[in-house]
Formats: sequence, C-alpha cells, structure tokens
Amino acid sequence: MKRKFNNLFSIPSDGILICLITFFMFVFLLAIIIPLLWMVASSFKTTNEIFSNIWSLPDVWQFQNYITAWGTGISGYFMNSVLVTLCTVVLTLVVCSLMAFALNVFNIKGKKVFYGIAVLGLMFSPIVSIFPLYQEIQNLGLYNTRLSLVVVYAAYQIPMSFMLIYAFFANIDKSYLDAARIDGATDRQILFDVFIPLSLPIFIVSMILIGFYAWNEFTFALVFVKADDLMTIPIGLLAFQGEMYSDWGVLLAGLVISAIPIILLFIFAQKYFIAGLSAGGVKG
Repeated sequence: MKRKFNNLFSIPSDGILICLITFFMFVFLLAIIIPLLWMVASSFKTTNEIFSNIWSLPDVWQFQNYITAWGTGISGYFMNSVLVTLCTVVLTLVVCSLMAFALNVFNIKGKKVFYGIAVLGLMFSPIVSIFPLYQEIQNLGLYNTRLSLVVVYAAYQIPMSFMLIYAFFANIDKSYLDAARIDGATDRQILFDVFIPLSLPIFIVSMILIGFYAWNEFTFALVFVKADDLMTIPIGLLAFQGEMYSDWGVLLAGLVISAIPIILLFIFAQKYFIAGLSAGGVKG
C-alpha cells in the first residue's frame, strides 16, 4: 500500500526534465519581457515620474513623447535604417540564392572549394577587420554613404545565409529540375519559379537574421557614416541621447520606436521562421 502511495506521487525523470526546462524558459521570458514592459511604460512618463516611481504606471500618459521623438530626429534615423536594412536583405538574398543555385545545379569543378571559400567568411570577426575595411571604403569613395553600410553588412551576412539556402536547395527533389527543363524552362525560370518558392521558409529565416543584424548594427555605422542625415537608428539614438539628455521619456519613446519594426517582423514571419528552422533541422 505504501509503495502504491509513493508511486502515485512520484514524478518520472522525463517529467522532472520538462519541469526544469519550463521553469528556466519562464525565467528567461521574464528576463526579456520585464525590461521591455518597463521601457514601454516609462516612455509614457515624464522624467521626474520615471525617477520617482520607477515601476509604477504613468499617472498621466504622455503620448506627446512619441510625437516629440519622431519630430526631433528619430524619423530620419528610422527611414535610413529601413533603407539600409531592405537593401542589405535584398543584396544578400540575391547573391546567396544565385551562388547556392549554381553550386547545386551546375556541374562545376571544385564546387567544394567554392563552398569552403564562401563559408570561410564566418571565421572573420567584424571588429578585427574594421581598420582595413575603413581604408577600403575610403579608397572606393564610399565613405559617409549608405552604400558603404549595405556592402559591408551584406558581406558579413552572406556566409550564414548561403549555408542555409545551399543546404535547402541541396535537398530539393531533382525531379522538379528535370521536369522544368523538359518543359523548356530557362535556368532563371527554374530558380525563381521552382527553387525559391519551394525554399520560402528558409528565405524568411535568412531575411529575419539579416534584417535583425542590419537594423541593430552599431560599430560599422559609427565608423563609416558621419553625416547626421545618414545615420541609422543605433547611432541616431546615441546622438539623440545627447540632445534629449534631460527628457528620458522622449528618449525611451525613441527606443520603443526603434524596436517596433523588428518585433513586428518576427511576429508576422514567425510561422515561416519556425517552419524554416524545422525543415532545416530535418533536411540538413
């Protein structure tokens, strides 16, 4: 009877593992969401209220903080980040899809060498290469332009995105390729009408990773761009903090505005993001 009683309240080892994982995931969620909620709530406060009642909700919701932040300069930084991020995503995906398609479809001698050279970029640290890149950007006449950021961001995102897309292309059934060629499709049509539609989840994954990097990158944007009207969100907020040092509510409103695009992108693309990771894990 005692043994049955103990078995009734015993937790299987798998159950303990699940409980521990759930607990740590919950703690991780709190560590992320509490600062985020505090930032959003504080963006509707005055500076005095932020420091006097740090964890309370605003007594009077200061929606004017967002209007002030947008009109003071965030709008320009925001549009620069949108332009740089979109161009980086498009350039990276075009280059990676062409490379992955060529190495998968065509019988190229030494394709493993080309693959190794492309992936080798993962070993280079952006910080280590910042000085030679600065000289190269100066020599090419790209200093203090958005194009300098687009080219450098794409160069550092190509290796990872290429690996993902190449692995996905390699697992596409070659019968699709044969059928398309029998129907008289060109290589360009095969890529855009067959391979890319079948690989949409992994393209979404790559797009999110590239966009997240380009939107939040700080070091290159600080070194390669000096004009105020060309600054992206991370550097603009640094200058904005100096401008708005006495109004933390406005500064926090600017931080919230800068975080909204990435959060919305992940929310709307979450289904494809998870599908792409799952497919990559099964096929890779």
